[in-house]
Amino acid sequence: MTVALEVETRKSEDGWFRRAEGWLDERGKGAWIAAMVLGFILFWPIGLALLFYMIWSKRMFSQGCARHTSSARHTEWMNRRHGFRPSGNTAFDAYKAETLKRLMDEQEQFEAFLERLRAAKDKSEFDQFMDERAEAAREARAARDDDEAPGADDAEPAKS
Repeated sequence: MTVALEVETRKSEDGWFRRAEGWLDERGKGAWIAAMVLGFILFWPIGLALLFYMIWSKRMFSQGCARHTSSARHTEWMNRRHGFRPSGNTAFDAYKAETLKRLMDEQEQFEAFLERLRAAKDKSEFDQFMDERAEAAREARAARDDDEAPGADDAEPAKS
């Protein structure tokens, strides 16, 4: 039996549940959620059963950000997203990849610079606020001391 025939036989032997599961898996998490919502609309135990199945089979929480952890997958995703495809010339493709990597590094450095700049601006604004607050407290204390000084002289009786 050949591999293709074996796979075809296995596909035809799968029940409707396995075929539906495969169909939903091909379409992603959104399809599973839509099926669950439809199950709740049609008959709530179906929706509840789908919810439990999604949680039990870890379909609800898989495929998060794990697909971007591999740099090769990330590069492939970036190439597809931005329309970069291999030209067929390995020297040019290597140059292009190196240039793009350098530009991404420069962008990260620039974003770090902007973050430091924002932090410095925030610190200077906070320091200015604290200085103004301290100055207002000194002025209030000086005004209080000025108000108390003449009142203290009037309160004492004169000795004669």
